[in-house]
Amino acid sequence: MKKSIEISVVVPMFNEKDTIMELYSQISEVMEKTKKSWEFVIVDDGSTDQTPEMIRELAKKDDRVRPVIFARNFGQQAAVKAGLDYSRGEGVVVIDADLQDPPEVILELIEKWEEGYEVIYAQRTEREGESFLKLLTAKMFYATIQRLTDINMPMNTGFFRLLDRKVVDVINQLPEKNRFFRGLSIWVGFKQIAVPYKRKARFAGETKYPFSKMFKLAITAITGFSFFPLQVAMYLGFISSGIAIITIPVVIIMRMLGNQAFLGQASTLIAVLFLGGVQLVSLGIIGEYIGRLYDEVRGRPMYIVREAPDMDE
Repeated sequence: MKKSIEISVVVPMFNEKDTIMELYSQISEVMEKTKKSWEFVIVDDGSTDQTPEMIRELAKKDDRVRPVIFARNFGQQAAVKAGLDYSRGEGVVVIDADLQDPPEVILELIEKWEEGYEVIYAQRTEREGESFLKLLTAKMFYATIQRLTDINMPMNTGFFRLLDRKVVDVINQLPEKNRFFRGLSIWVGFKQIAVPYKRKARFAGETKYPFSKMFKLAITAITGFSFFPLQVAMYLGFISSGIAIITIPVVIIMRMLGNQAFLGQASTLIAVLFLGGVQLVSLGIIGEYIGRLYDEVRGRPMYIVREAPDMDE
Protein backbone atom coordinates (compact mmCIF):
# COMPACT_ATOMS: atom_id res chain seq x y z
CA MET A 1 0.00 0.00 0.00
CA LYS A 2 1.32 3.45 -0.94
CA LYS A 3 2.35 5.82 1.79
CA SER A 4 0.38 9.04 2.07
CA ILE A 5 2.73 11.74 0.82
CA GLU A 6 1.66 15.38 0.67
CA ILE A 7 4.66 16.89 -1.16
CA SER A 8 7.19 15.34 -3.55
CA VAL A 9 10.33 17.30 -4.35
CA VAL A 10 11.73 16.17 -7.72
CA VAL A 11 15.33 17.05 -8.62
CA PRO A 12 17.03 15.95 -11.88
CA MET A 13 20.81 15.72 -11.48
CA PHE A 14 23.82 15.35 -13.73
CA ASN A 15 27.31 15.53 -12.21
CA GLU A 16 26.24 17.47 -9.11
CA LYS A 17 28.57 15.97 -6.49
CA ASP A 18 29.51 19.46 -5.28
CA THR A 19 25.94 20.59 -4.68
CA ILE A 20 23.97 17.51 -3.66
CA MET A 21 24.69 17.59 0.08
CA GLU A 22 23.98 21.31 0.40
CA LEU A 23 20.81 20.89 -1.67
CA TYR A 24 19.61 18.04 0.54
CA SER A 25 20.34 20.07 3.67
CA GLN A 26 18.47 23.16 2.46
CA ILE A 27 15.47 21.27 1.12
CA SER A 28 15.19 19.21 4.31
CA GLU A 29 15.28 22.37 6.40
CA VAL A 30 12.58 24.03 4.28
CA MET A 31 10.32 20.97 4.13
CA GLU A 32 10.44 20.49 7.89
CA LYS A 33 8.91 23.94 8.24
CA THR A 34 5.87 22.85 6.23
CA LYS A 35 4.85 20.21 8.82
CA LYS A 36 3.80 18.02 5.88
CA SER A 37 4.79 14.51 4.87
CA TRP A 38 7.25 14.71 2.00
CA GLU A 39 9.68 12.78 -0.15
CA PHE A 40 12.79 13.69 -2.10
CA VAL A 41 12.87 12.08 -5.57
CA ILE A 42 16.39 12.45 -6.97
CA VAL A 43 16.85 11.41 -10.60
CA ASP A 44 20.45 10.82 -11.66
CA ASP A 45 20.72 11.40 -15.40
CA GLY A 46 23.72 9.17 -16.07
CA SER A 47 26.27 11.13 -14.03
CA THR A 48 29.93 10.30 -14.58
CA ASP A 49 31.14 11.57 -11.18
CA GLN A 50 30.28 10.44 -7.65
CA THR A 51 26.69 11.73 -7.77
CA PRO A 52 25.00 8.26 -7.94
CA GLU A 53 26.97 6.96 -4.95
CA MET A 54 26.15 10.06 -2.93
CA ILE A 55 22.45 9.67 -3.75
CA ARG A 56 22.53 6.05 -2.57
CA GLU A 57 24.21 7.10 0.68
CA LEU A 58 21.51 9.71 1.31
CA ALA A 59 18.82 7.09 0.68
CA LYS A 60 20.39 4.80 3.31
CA LYS A 61 20.36 7.58 5.89
CA ASP A 62 16.93 9.04 5.07
CA ASP A 63 14.08 6.87 3.79
CA ARG A 64 12.38 9.97 2.37
CA VAL A 65 15.08 10.05 -0.32
CA ARG A 66 13.97 8.03 -3.36
CA PRO A 67 16.82 7.53 -5.85
CA VAL A 68 16.07 6.95 -9.53
CA ILE A 69 19.31 6.08 -11.34
CA PHE A 70 19.36 6.11 -15.15
CA ALA A 71 21.30 3.52 -17.16
CA ARG A 72 22.89 6.39 -19.12
CA ASN A 73 22.38 10.06 -19.85
CA PHE A 74 18.96 10.68 -21.41
CA GLY A 75 18.68 14.44 -20.89
CA GLN A 76 16.97 16.76 -18.45
CA GLN A 77 13.51 16.45 -20.00
CA ALA A 78 13.62 12.66 -19.55
CA ALA A 79 14.87 13.07 -15.98
CA VAL A 80 11.96 15.36 -15.11
CA LYS A 81 9.55 12.86 -16.69
CA ALA A 82 11.03 10.06 -14.54
CA GLY A 83 10.73 12.24 -11.44
CA LEU A 84 7.05 12.83 -12.14
CA ASP A 85 6.54 9.11 -12.83
CA TYR A 86 8.07 8.06 -9.51
CA SER A 87 6.61 10.87 -7.39
CA ARG A 88 3.74 10.02 -5.03
CA GLY A 89 2.87 13.40 -3.51
CA GLU A 90 -0.41 15.25 -3.86
CA GLY A 91 1.73 18.23 -4.79
CA VAL A 92 4.96 17.86 -6.81
CA VAL A 93 7.73 20.46 -6.75
CA VAL A 94 10.29 20.35 -9.58
CA ILE A 95 13.53 22.21 -8.89
CA ASP A 96 17.03 22.28 -10.40
CA ALA A 97 19.99 20.92 -8.44
CA ASP A 98 22.32 23.92 -8.79
CA LEU A 99 20.73 25.94 -5.94
CA GLN A 100 20.15 28.93 -8.21
CA ASP A 101 16.49 28.47 -7.33
CA PRO A 102 16.29 29.06 -3.55
CA PRO A 103 14.53 26.13 -1.82
CA GLU A 104 12.83 28.53 0.60
CA VAL A 105 10.62 29.68 -2.30
CA ILE A 106 8.97 26.24 -2.05
CA LEU A 107 7.08 27.59 0.99
CA GLU A 108 5.47 30.27 -1.19
CA LEU A 109 4.62 27.71 -3.87
CA ILE A 110 2.91 25.52 -1.27
CA GLU A 111 1.03 28.51 0.10
CA LYS A 112 -0.45 29.23 -3.34
CA TRP A 113 -1.23 25.53 -3.80
CA GLU A 114 -3.18 25.53 -0.55
CA GLU A 115 -5.15 28.51 -1.88
CA GLY A 116 -6.40 26.29 -4.70
CA TYR A 117 -3.94 26.92 -7.54
CA GLU A 118 -2.87 23.82 -9.45
CA VAL A 119 0.16 25.04 -11.44
CA ILE A 120 2.37 27.46 -9.54
CA TYR A 121 5.48 28.49 -11.45
CA ALA A 122 8.36 30.47 -9.97
CA GLN A 123 9.14 33.54 -12.08
CA ARG A 124 12.57 35.16 -11.95
CA THR A 125 12.72 38.88 -11.29
CA GLU A 126 16.53 38.97 -11.10
CA ARG A 127 19.27 36.58 -12.24
CA GLU A 128 22.54 36.77 -10.29
CA GLY A 129 25.90 35.53 -11.56
CA GLU A 130 24.92 35.08 -15.21
CA SER A 131 26.86 36.52 -18.13
CA PHE A 132 25.49 39.02 -20.62
CA LEU A 133 25.50 36.31 -23.31
CA LYS A 134 23.52 33.94 -21.09
CA LEU A 135 20.95 36.62 -20.29
CA LEU A 136 20.69 37.62 -23.95
CA THR A 137 20.19 34.05 -25.20
CA ALA A 138 17.64 33.38 -22.45
CA LYS A 139 15.69 36.50 -23.45
CA MET A 140 15.82 35.45 -27.11
CA PHE A 141 14.65 31.95 -26.15
CA TYR A 142 11.55 33.15 -24.31
CA ALA A 143 10.74 35.76 -26.97
CA THR A 144 10.98 33.12 -29.71
CA ILE A 145 8.76 30.68 -27.83
CA GLN A 146 6.19 33.41 -27.17
CA ARG A 147 6.00 34.46 -30.82
CA LEU A 148 6.20 31.11 -32.61
CA THR A 149 4.18 28.72 -30.45
CA ASP A 150 0.54 28.49 -29.49
CA ILE A 151 1.17 28.53 -25.74
CA ASN A 152 1.32 31.62 -23.55
CA MET A 153 4.76 30.86 -22.15
CA PRO A 154 5.49 33.08 -19.11
CA MET A 155 8.77 34.97 -19.39
CA ASN A 156 11.69 34.09 -17.12
CA THR A 157 10.37 30.77 -15.88
CA GLY A 158 12.30 27.51 -15.67
CA PHE A 159 11.62 24.05 -14.27
CA PHE A 160 11.00 25.43 -10.78
CA ARG A 161 7.28 25.01 -10.10
CA LEU A 162 4.68 23.10 -8.10
CA LEU A 163 2.10 20.91 -9.83
CA ASP A 164 -1.01 19.45 -8.28
CA ARG A 165 -1.36 15.68 -8.53
CA LYS A 166 -4.15 15.94 -11.11
CA VAL A 167 -1.85 18.00 -13.34
CA VAL A 168 1.01 15.52 -12.93
CA ASP A 169 -1.29 12.63 -13.85
CA VAL A 170 -2.39 14.44 -17.03
CA ILE A 171 1.21 15.22 -18.06
CA ASN A 172 2.28 11.63 -17.37
CA GLN A 173 -0.47 10.37 -19.68
CA LEU A 174 0.78 12.43 -22.63
CA PRO A 175 2.46 9.96 -25.04
CA GLU A 176 4.98 12.24 -26.76
CA LYS A 177 8.70 11.49 -26.41
CA ASN A 178 10.19 14.86 -27.40
CA ARG A 179 9.03 16.87 -24.41
CA PHE A 180 9.24 20.47 -23.39
CA PHE A 181 8.15 20.26 -19.76
CA ARG A 182 7.74 23.99 -19.20
CA GLY A 183 5.45 24.23 -22.19
CA LEU A 184 3.42 21.14 -21.31
CA SER A 185 2.74 22.35 -17.78
CA ILE A 186 1.29 25.56 -19.24
CA TRP A 187 -0.50 23.85 -22.15
CA VAL A 188 -2.54 21.50 -19.92
CA GLY A 189 -4.34 24.46 -18.39
CA PHE A 190 -5.81 24.27 -14.86
CA LYS A 191 -5.61 27.15 -12.39
CA GLN A 192 -2.20 28.79 -12.70
CA ILE A 193 -0.29 31.59 -10.98
CA ALA A 194 3.26 32.95 -10.80
CA VAL A 195 5.39 33.43 -7.69
CA PRO A 196 8.18 36.01 -8.23
CA TYR A 197 11.64 35.33 -6.81
CA LYS A 198 15.26 36.38 -7.13
CA ARG A 199 17.47 33.76 -8.77
CA LYS A 200 20.87 33.26 -7.17
CA ALA A 201 24.24 32.48 -8.69
CA ARG A 202 25.13 28.82 -9.10
CA PHE A 203 26.33 27.25 -5.82
CA ALA A 204 29.13 25.19 -7.42
CA GLY A 205 30.20 23.63 -10.70
CA GLU A 206 29.34 24.72 -14.22
CA THR A 207 26.06 25.20 -16.03
CA LYS A 208 24.65 22.10 -17.72
CA TYR A 209 22.77 24.24 -20.24
CA PRO A 210 25.20 25.93 -22.66
CA PHE A 211 24.00 27.69 -25.81
CA SER A 212 23.96 24.46 -27.86
CA LYS A 213 21.52 22.78 -25.46
CA MET A 214 19.43 25.92 -25.18
CA PHE A 215 19.19 26.02 -28.98
CA LYS A 216 18.19 22.35 -29.14
CA LEU A 217 15.57 22.93 -26.44
CA ALA A 218 14.17 25.87 -28.42
CA ILE A 219 13.86 23.67 -31.52
CA THR A 220 12.05 21.02 -29.44
CA ALA A 221 9.69 23.63 -28.01
CA ILE A 222 8.91 25.24 -31.38
CA THR A 223 8.38 21.98 -33.27
CA GLY A 224 6.36 20.58 -30.37
CA PHE A 225 3.91 23.46 -30.15
CA SER A 226 3.87 25.17 -33.54
CA PHE A 227 3.61 24.57 -37.30
CA PHE A 228 5.05 28.01 -37.99
CA PRO A 229 8.41 26.73 -39.34
CA LEU A 230 6.54 24.66 -41.94
CA GLN A 231 4.56 27.75 -42.86
CA VAL A 232 7.81 29.69 -43.23
CA ALA A 233 9.04 27.08 -45.71
CA MET A 234 5.80 27.51 -47.69
CA TYR A 235 6.10 31.31 -47.61
CA LEU A 236 9.69 31.12 -48.86
CA GLY A 237 8.51 28.97 -51.72
CA PHE A 238 5.79 31.46 -52.65
CA ILE A 239 8.25 34.38 -52.40
CA SER A 240 10.88 32.70 -54.59
CA SER A 241 8.21 31.69 -57.12
CA GLY A 242 6.83 35.24 -57.13
CA ILE A 243 10.28 36.68 -57.75
CA ALA A 244 10.76 34.27 -60.66
CA ILE A 245 7.35 35.09 -62.18
CA ILE A 246 8.10 38.81 -62.01
CA THR A 247 11.71 38.48 -63.18
CA ILE A 248 11.22 36.22 -66.21
CA PRO A 249 9.26 38.69 -68.40
CA VAL A 250 11.53 41.54 -67.27
CA VAL A 251 14.62 39.61 -68.35
CA ILE A 252 13.04 38.65 -71.70
CA ILE A 253 12.09 42.24 -72.47
CA MET A 254 15.53 43.58 -71.47
CA ARG A 255 17.28 40.96 -73.58
CA MET A 256 15.08 41.82 -76.57
CA LEU A 257 15.99 45.48 -76.12
CA GLY A 258 19.67 44.55 -76.15
CA ASN A 259 20.36 45.28 -72.47
CA GLN A 260 23.57 43.56 -71.35
CA ALA A 261 22.71 43.43 -67.60
CA PHE A 262 21.71 39.78 -67.61
CA LEU A 263 24.43 38.37 -69.86
CA GLY A 264 26.89 35.87 -68.41
CA GLN A 265 26.64 33.37 -65.61
CA ALA A 266 26.53 35.66 -62.55
CA SER A 267 22.75 36.16 -62.55
CA THR A 268 22.16 32.45 -63.13
CA LEU A 269 24.51 31.54 -60.29
CA ILE A 270 22.76 33.94 -57.88
CA ALA A 271 19.35 32.57 -58.81
CA VAL A 272 20.50 28.97 -58.37
CA LEU A 273 22.10 29.69 -55.00
CA PHE A 274 18.98 31.51 -53.79
CA LEU A 275 16.60 28.74 -54.84
CA GLY A 276 18.97 26.06 -53.53
CA GLY A 277 19.13 27.81 -50.16
CA VAL A 278 15.34 28.03 -49.97
CA GLN A 279 15.03 24.33 -50.79
CA LEU A 280 17.64 23.26 -48.23
CA VAL A 281 16.08 25.37 -45.49
CA SER A 282 12.68 23.93 -46.30
CA LEU A 283 14.02 20.37 -46.32
CA GLY A 284 15.72 20.99 -42.98
CA ILE A 285 12.50 22.23 -41.40
CA ILE A 286 10.53 19.30 -42.80
CA GLY A 287 13.28 16.98 -41.57
CA GLU A 288 12.89 18.22 -38.00
CA TYR A 289 9.21 17.31 -38.02
CA ILE A 290 9.82 13.97 -39.72
CA GLY A 291 12.48 13.21 -37.10
CA ARG A 292 9.95 13.82 -34.34
CA LEU A 293 7.49 11.51 -36.08
CA TYR A 294 10.20 8.85 -36.38
CA ASP A 295 10.95 9.09 -32.66
CA GLU A 296 7.28 8.66 -31.82
CA VAL A 297 6.67 5.78 -34.22
CA ARG A 298 9.58 3.59 -33.12
CA GLY A 299 8.22 3.80 -29.58
CA ARG A 300 11.43 3.67 -27.55
CA PRO A 301 11.08 4.73 -23.90
CA MET A 302 12.20 8.19 -22.87
CA TYR A 303 14.56 6.69 -20.30
CA ILE A 304 15.89 3.40 -18.97
CA VAL A 305 16.26 2.98 -15.21
CA ARG A 306 19.15 1.12 -13.64
CA GLU A 307 17.83 1.49 -10.09
CA ALA A 308 14.54 2.82 -8.75
CA PRO A 309 12.39 2.44 -5.63
CA ASP A 310 9.23 0.37 -5.70
CA MET A 311 6.16 2.60 -6.02
CA ASP A 312 4.59 0.99 -2.94
CA GLU A 313 7.58 1.55 -0.66
